[in-house]
Amino acid sequence: MPIAVKDYVWDETEVSIHITIPLKGVKSSKADIFLTDDYLKVNYPPYLFEVLLFKPVDDNKGTAQIGEGTIVFNLVKQQPGIWTRLTSLESGDKELMKSKRQLAVEAAHKKAEEEKKMAAIKKREADKYALKEQMRLDEEERKRIEETKEAERRKATEEIEHWKEHEVQESVTTDKQKEENNGNMFHKDGTVAIAAPRQGGNIQVTFTPRVFPTPMRESKQADEDAWLKKQAEARRIADCEDSDLSAEEKNPQWLKDKGDGFFTSGNYLAAVNAYNLAIRLDSKLPSIFSNRAACHLKLRNFMKCIEDSSKALELLTPPVLANETARARSHARRGTSFCELELYIEGLQDYEAALKINPNNRQLEEDAEKIRTIIQGS
Repeated sequence: MPIAVKDYVWDETEVSIHITIPLKGVKSSKADIFLTDDYLKVNYPPYLFEVLLFKPVDDNKGTAQIGEGTIVFNLVKQQPGIWTRLTSLESGDKELMKSKRQLAVEAAHKKAEEEKKMAAIKKREADKYALKEQMRLDEEERKRIEETKEAERRKATEEIEHWKEHEVQESVTTDKQKEENNGNMFHKDGTVAIAAPRQGGNIQVTFTPRVFPTPMRESKQADEDAWLKKQAEARRIADCEDSDLSAEEKNPQWLKDKGDGFFTSGNYLAAVNAYNLAIRLDSKLPSIFSNRAACHLKLRNFMKCIEDSSKALELLTPPVLANETARARSHARRGTSFCELELYIEGLQDYEAALKINPNNRQLEEDAEKIRTIIQGS
């Protein structure tokens, strides 16, 4: 049975109550405080301080300071005035105290539930605001890109017009020179003036070898070189000492093609097994992780699909034209898995990332709009 604390000290002002309770050698971390508008309890075994207040206080404004072996409460009165006593006149009634204690617990639980609901509402509002802000930023980025493209188009048009004017001027000059030359076709003695034959010659033209289809002026040379180097390193077959495997089964590219065949025929588990062995041999090829993610999505292994898609995106760096299709697919698969797990905000972020890579994909736009509708509805 707990020991009731009687040696507390209290004083008051017109607007507040100050209560000092000794901890009696008990660690402050073990003190459990419970306060409502007319009930205060401090439980620090084996001691218990419990009081039914003379008049109600504002429990939202009350504070407690723990230190130097005491707990000091500063409680704000709901109505200003002098109480002259701390405890209620009914404090001696055990049944009343029991009833008050139960009501205080129920009120505290109800308040906690309301605070929880308000916190959930605020979180939803914050998520909606964050989503709207992200959409606004994306829209501004799209507008900036369109303005840049439009400025480039205007510049190209001006250059073409300037080139046309230059060509016309050169054409007029050439015509005049031809007319002048035609007037000088004959010598003074009447014989025809024959021009000397043109000198033959060869022009050597060399072109920079290009792996990527884009012209050099539109490329990102450093990123493309890094991507090609990364792919070359990924194709190096790791040494596998498993004697049960044939020579073909030690080739990750052969295993990937085998897995692709299983996937096409609908045998997703066999495809996963082939991709697993290929990854054992070579864990640097993003296409193997991407294709295994597609299998997991078909098998509804959504967490594994998210992991493999993330690994594929990690390997699909630096972002260049050669891997943009693979990056868009990995974002779409990961976004679909997030949505299946009801993580719609994360899923929308992946769909928007895929749309940045492939902005003309109507299916991605429609799916992203459906996800926004779900988020706003929730």
